Amino acid sequence: MNDTVRHDPGRAATGEMRDTRTRIQRVALDLFTERGYDKTSLREIAERLGVTKAALYYHFKSKEEIVESFLSDRLEEIDELIAWLRTQPRTPEVRREFILRYVETLHAGRYQPVMRFLESNQAVVKGMPIGLKLRERFQALVAALVDPAAPLTDQLRIAMGLWALHSSWFVLTAPEVTDEQRQEAALQVALELVSRPARSG
Repeated sequence: MNDTVRHDPGRAATGEMRDTRTRIQRVALDLFTERGYDKTSLREIAERLGVTKAALYYHFKSKEEIVESFLSDRLEEIDELIAWLRTQPRTPEVRREFILRYVETLHAGRYQPVMRFLESNQAVVKGMPIGLKLRERFQALVAALVDPAAPLTDQLRIAMGLWALHSSWFVLTAPEVTDEQRQEAALQVALELVSRPARSG
């Protein structure tokens, strides 16, 4: 029996392409956050990567495609959470569990650069089709969390609990605030808002 591990050129090439796309996303995110989306060109992204513009163009035809690529990854994570929520009862315990799951992805190391990008380029994303999809997913999350028969004050409170996790990136922007402090403050507020039982009537 031959135990030699055979090299698979196809698999290696696929992995290399995935790594290249990830590098492009990371470098583009850095530049979009540092300089702003509108002030960053594909040429500058290619230069920081150390590749030609043609090589970059092979993976992404435009800056918008780059943005769509890393936000689409986020949409997939949200879709998984929505699917889970729809199988659960709308109880304070489930809402707490959801918030804990959601904050793990929202403040995870790989997603922090995306939140910084969104914080500094809100108007740009709002005008993109992917921005509309993000808003639609947020609405779907709220719909899955909130009982439509609950009082409007409860519906708003729970929605604001979810929004607290996002708004912390836009509100707590002082240089001395660390990512850990921001996450802890957002989590505490969110849990306080979603954990109270809904009032009847």
